[in-house]
Amino acid sequence: MFGLLKKSLKDSIKKITRKAEEREKIEERPKEAKEKPKKPEKPKKKEKIERIEKIEKKPEKVEEKPEPEEPEPEKRERRRIFRLRERITTRRLSEKDIDDFFSENERDFLSNNVAVEVLDFFSKNLKERLVDKPIKRVQASKFVSQVFEESLFAIVNQGEVKLEKMIKKKKPLCLVFLGFNGSGKTTSIAKVAKYLLKKGYKPVLAAGDTFRAASIEQLEEHGRKLGVRVIKHQYGSDSAAVVFDAVRFAEANNYDVVLADTAGRAHTDKNLMDELKKVVRVNKPDLKVLVVDSLTGNDAVEQAKQFHEAVGVDAVIMAKTDVNPKGGSILSVCYAIKKPILFMGTGQGYEDIIRFDPKKFVKDILS
Repeated sequence: MFGLLKKSLKDSIKKITRKAEEREKIEERPKEAKEKPKKPEKPKKKEKIERIEKIEKKPEKVEEKPEPEEPEPEKRERRRIFRLRERITTRRLSEKDIDDFFSENERDFLSNNVAVEVLDFFSKNLKERLVDKPIKRVQASKFVSQVFEESLFAIVNQGEVKLEKMIKKKKPLCLVFLGFNGSGKTTSIAKVAKYLLKKGYKPVLAAGDTFRAASIEQLEEHGRKLGVRVIKHQYGSDSAAVVFDAVRFAEANNYDVVLADTAGRAHTDKNLMDELKKVVRVNKPDLKVLVVDSLTGNDAVEQAKQFHEAVGVDAVIMAKTDVNPKGGSILSVCYAIKKPILFMGTGQGYEDIIRFDPKKFVKDILS
């Protein structure tokens, strides 16, 4: 999973580490010439030698003289050696170093579905953490890795949806699932139903996709396999009414959660987007969950922005991550709408879904 993105990030850490470990060219200054001590001048011969009488004198007190101060040239030499040693053992990255790195590697990141705005944030974050900071050469790899980890965490850590706490607070909790055609909404709903069943909750499914052929039958088949009730109307019915009836059924029969399907729609289809707005307006769901096909690529960002602008997304499910060698769409969607990822789909089975943990995700992707 995300093999290409992992490789790209590992290579990036190595490149910046190498830059931090490079030895700077240091020009040796010529050593200052040592001052030669002046020879004491010989006293001039006096023309007349006076007779000096010997007078007995009391011995004078000998004052202790302070130790002679270190000559200035030696002080300067000591300071120069210290600076030289510091420059050899540490390195300071410049803003140009970071710019050069992103200039050389931008294409690689973009090909892994990392959006331009994510790269801009990443670059700014690395500059704040690395530029002009003294980096000890022996610790460069560890330091750079830590900065990468913290920068990536800042991108994907967009809060947390405490689903079980919400269910305990309000019953029935209503989740409406939305997304692009073929993003994996219906399968994701079945997986979330299985997840909740294992936790001891009673979910009911609402067949709110009354547009796509066989969509109701598909949801009913999932319900049959899971042993979960499905509320449905005829094809062409009002999607908002289906969800409304499912909520009323859940209230009357002591169900914990309503998981409502809706028709897949392009974010550019005005009529279908208006229908989605009506579903939200009528039912006031507790969570609007956007299901994103992680294989979509850079268009996933535009989809997320448009859905968020239309109805206000609360959380995201990234589907099909098990077959995604890139993974940049996770970073991009998180950063684009600043909303938490609730689950990641990791396979075709009902149990192939995991809660998203930002810290674990970052550690795994850098391992």
